Amino acid sequence: MTPAQLSTTIVDGLTALVEQGSLALPDGVPSEVTVERPRQKGHGDYATNVALQLAKKAGTNPRALGEMLAEQLRTADGIGAVDVAGPGFLNITVEAGAQGQVAAEIVAAGERYGASDAFRGERINLEFVSANPTGPIHIGGVRWAAVGDALGRIFTMTGAEVTREYYFNDHGSQIDRFSGSLLAAAKGDPTPEDGYGGQYIHDIARAILDQRPDVLGLGDEEAQEVFRAVGVDMMFEEIKKSLHDFGVDFDVFFHEDELHRSGAVDRAVARLRELGNVYEQDGAVWLATEKFGDDKDRVVIKSDGQGAYLSGDLAYYLDKRERGFDRCLIMLGADHHGYVGRMNAMCAAFGDQPGTNLEILIGQMVNLVRDGQPMRMSKRAGTVVTIDDLVEAIGVDAARYALARYSSDSNIDLDLDLWARATNDNPVFTVQYAHARVSSLLSNAADLGVEAASHPELLTHEKEGVLLRALAEFPRVVTAAAELRGPHRVARYLEELAGTYHRFYDSCRVLPMGDEETTDLHRARLLLVQATRTVLANGLGLLGVSAPERM
Repeated sequence: MTPAQLSTTIVDGLTALVEQGSLALPDGVPSEVTVERPRQKGHGDYATNVALQLAKKAGTNPRALGEMLAEQLRTADGIGAVDVAGPGFLNITVEAGAQGQVAAEIVAAGERYGASDAFRGERINLEFVSANPTGPIHIGGVRWAAVGDALGRIFTMTGAEVTREYYFNDHGSQIDRFSGSLLAAAKGDPTPEDGYGGQYIHDIARAILDQRPDVLGLGDEEAQEVFRAVGVDMMFEEIKKSLHDFGVDFDVFFHEDELHRSGAVDRAVARLRELGNVYEQDGAVWLATEKFGDDKDRVVIKSDGQGAYLSGDLAYYLDKRERGFDRCLIMLGADHHGYVGRMNAMCAAFGDQPGTNLEILIGQMVNLVRDGQPMRMSKRAGTVVTIDDLVEAIGVDAARYALARYSSDSNIDLDLDLWARATNDNPVFTVQYAHARVSSLLSNAADLGVEAASHPELLTHEKEGVLLRALAEFPRVVTAAAELRGPHRVARYLEELAGTYHRFYDSCRVLPMGDEETTDLHRARLLLVQATRTVLANGLGLLGVSAPERM
């Protein structure tokens, strides 16, 4: 019996009490009830505080409601015992057969175990990374690559239709500085004062010269345009390749420049004007964001007729909504924290709901440590540590897992020495090793001709029960990770599950020894092992990390 199934049983019990006239709930019976694993042994398999939550509405005290509900639940299928504790907590023990059935359900569901309809019918635009095409992706962008892609997988698992989108910043002064830096490198001149340095600039400049050996014979202005067009394309192709090699691919690459060339900015301003939220002052067009919670109104079109930076944001947001997305999630670095207020005000100015139609997630800093010292410089980029530096140091799996393992609103220090180790103090090794160990056992079972079978009533050992309850938690963990935008919840769950499995294996022999006869208990435990492999593989898949069969 999973927590979701137990929740349904409790709801059915409440419904029965209402229909019998024993309980009055003016707001109706809740559609679901929170069920948790108790922290202390001896408090049953699951606990709920539903009696405390509903007692006031029902006009009774929690303990009395708890006793009524407990009596009702004791007659339900799959319930072994129900105790009322303290002011009205219900501690529930599930029958071994009902609990053991979870293993068969997991194996039957396979790759779909953990899926739900929590976000069914929602179209979500997930914009992340969106690094400027002026250099390799730095470590902050790599964090969003890992977290964003994992979140996309989790949203999909919970029923959403997800579009991964990369906003290609190919409009503005940073592109001018990039192309000027390429031109200077090609001519052998020093890097411009506000330009970009690093070996990659010289590599791209050399590649452009190989393609266009005539370019330096052009005037500087015309030559810089060549370096802009060709160099941006080269840098962006390299960014896309690095992300692909990291296991991250996007559905849409949206060009900022297109917003300004297509008239999208004018359409956005016109829409806001119709809504009465733009005005003109000092020759400029302003968006009245202060009335929507921003600290001041913002210029949209400057007095010289050029679009301010916000103009592109307005057009881009409206474009996403017109493409039919219910939720627009944008992942930004810590240096964009001050940007949140104006973006939420912009959303409200369009008549939308901040936090629902537009949500901005801020990711904090990532610091890499090697040999006890901060790692700050890239051999190739010169100024920042890049995605390729991280992958070279610890590999794709460890990098993705390490970056997704922590809540994105916390700073993290990644010890590269630890994450490169094949030892149990390395979290990704711990989880992957558990999967490999499970796979090895299943391979040995196949060699012995032992087949798994469902005998849930035989899984009565304490460690079997703990493992079954842990496996049953996975769907709830996935849903919580989606609702709270926290892929790290999946990672931490997997680490706990790996430890739980090892303790089960150490206490419960799965395969027969020597000439020992194969029993139904062996077969039942083998099914439990199969269920464990399914959950470990599904969880690692949500993080974009491989589930190896050998290590």
